[in-house]
Order: sequence, then C-alpha cells, then structure tokens
Amino acid sequence: MHFASDNTAPVPPQILEAMIEANHGHAMPYGNDVTTTDVRDAIRIAFEAPEAEVYLVATGTAANALALACLCPPWATVYCHRNAHVEEDECGAPEFFTGGAKLTLVGGDHAKVDPDALARAIGFTARAGVHNVQRGAVTITNATEAGAVYSPAEVAAICAVARAADLPVHMDGARFANALVSAGCSPAEMTWKAGIDVLTFGGTKNGLMGVEAVVLFDPARAWEFELRRKRGGHLFSKHRYLSAQMGAYLKDDLWRKMATRANAAAQRLSTGITALPGATLLHPTQANSVFAAWPREGHRRAQKAGAQYYLWPMDQSLDGPGDQPLSARLVCSWCTTDDEIDAFLRLVEGGPAPAPVHVPG
Repeated sequence: MHFASDNTAPVPPQILEAMIEANHGHAMPYGNDVTTTDVRDAIRIAFEAPEAEVYLVATGTAANALALACLCPPWATVYCHRNAHVEEDECGAPEFFTGGAKLTLVGGDHAKVDPDALARAIGFTARAGVHNVQRGAVTITNATEAGAVYSPAEVAAICAVARAADLPVHMDGARFANALVSAGCSPAEMTWKAGIDVLTFGGTKNGLMGVEAVVLFDPARAWEFELRRKRGGHLFSKHRYLSAQMGAYLKDDLWRKMATRANAAAQRLSTGITALPGATLLHPTQANSVFAAWPREGHRRAQKAGAQYYLWPMDQSLDGPGDQPLSARLVCSWCTTDDEIDAFLRLVEGGPAPAPVHVPG
C-alpha cells in the first residue's frame, strides 16, 4: 500500500533494459552521443516542434531552476502559485539559479494560478520604478501540487495575461504526462500552441530512474541554457544514461501508458475513499494524486498496517478523537494495483488488515 509518492515506485523493465543496452561499448560524452540526438528528435516529433531544443538534467528542481534562470533576470520576479513546487519544495533553487530573482505568489483554486489574480499581481509590480523588482516570467505547474489539471484553454488564458505584459511562460511538467492524458489533448496543444515558451518535461515521477527534459520552444534561448547547465554542475559527462531512459520512455508511447495507469489507479482510489463514511475530497482527482479527508481512526488503522502516505498538512497528529477528520495526500504510480487500493480501502473502513506477504529467503 504505497501511496506516499510516485517517486517511491520502481523503474519499469523497459527503462532498465535500455540502460543495459546503453552500457554496451563506448559513446561520446556530454550529450554528443547518438541516443541523445535521437531523444531530441523524438521530443520534437511528439511536440510538433521541429526547431525546439531539448536538454536533459537529472532532477526536476534543476530543470525548473535552470529554465527560469533563462527567463528571468536577477532584478525581476517570477509569478507562481503560492503552492507551486518552485515555492514550497525547491529550497530557494529558482532564486539561487536566477541570481536573486524573487517569487511573487499568486492565488487560485486547487493550486491553479487565477488569470485575474495574475493580472493584478503583474499590474502591481514595479509601481515605483527602479526601487522595485521588475516583471520577469510566469510559471505554472501541470498537473498542479493539488492534483488538478490545466486544460489547454486554461493554459492559454494564463499565457494571454503574461503575453500582454511581454512576459515568457514556463510550465513545470513534473507530472506532465499525467496532465496530458487527463486533458485528452496533444503535447503541442498543451504547450507551445497555448503560449508556453519553456517546458520541464518530467520523467522521474512517471517511472524513470532520474531524468527530466527541458524543452525550449524558442531555440534562441538554447545557448544560454547550455552555459547555465554547465556552470550549475548539471551537465552529465556520461550523458547516454540519461538519454537511454528518456528514449525508452518515449518509445511506443510508454510515457502515456504509464501515466494512464497511474491516473486510473487514482480514480479508483478517489472513488473508493469518497464512498467511505465521513470522507470528503479536498481537490478534484484529475491526475494521479488524491487529496482527501476521513476520520482519524481510519488513518490509525491504515498506518498501523503499514500503509504509506502523507497526512497533508504533515503536522497533523494521529492522537486525538477517532471521529475527527484528518486530511491526506495519496499518490498513485504506474504500478499501483487494484488489490493494493482495495486493501487500503478496507483498512480505512475498518475491515481486516491484508495478510502479510512471505518473501522467501
């Protein structure tokens, strides 16, 4: 019963096989290998963007921070949702890599930036000229930190506000695959056709060992990104091991298939939770994350039996009245099973704990 994060899931065999294949013989370093070129071409085809430049890094934080550094100067600000990953979970990396740019926090339901709130925030910026930080860039997260998904129309609405102020837009797509299959659109429709300038195309949360692609739809930004990646210590010498993962991810639409499985598991889990007495959803389940609340006694049973998930916020206590609701975040992965979900639901409801699994040896 593993619902703490999609980061806890194993790597699918197709990815490991690609890593083994990449380990045969020698290959040129620093992204000058054939596999890296093939990955770039595959992403260009998938996104209908033949001139896009594609660069690989090992973490989502590096991808986001390096991308934003190319969009926002040190004396400006990046507009993001107050619950965005760049604000809550990246330890100041965007500020560090931009050389000191601020983050301006914008509201909106379910961790989606509200276009009107964004327009007000942009309008309020630099009201005293040189004495203030200036307008820099906008970043949105799809799927959001609350598990909600921006439709292409919603992305376009954000981009229209940004474009009116002559600002570039970055999309943090750590769970881009989950958002895409949920929205039922093409990668191009979700990104550059809606106005996105730079995308962090996530892989790690959707099954990869550790690789994210930064997709620059404007190739004029490419050289700066290359320099920042090198200067920031994120250019891998044995780059083929990043590329092999991403290549297998894209092959035969594996990335969409895994995201579809994870989303379907989250829907099953969400439906099951909402059917329990005293349970409610906190946010709509649109991708692979479920945010819900149910009585404390159900949490105690589940966690005692070894279920892994986070109370959300994390400072809640299992001590207290059993009928008091506690909120939680549960995340499904490409390999979450129906049996795993059903066992968890039985525990929360008060049924018997699942039988322990005997591991030989």
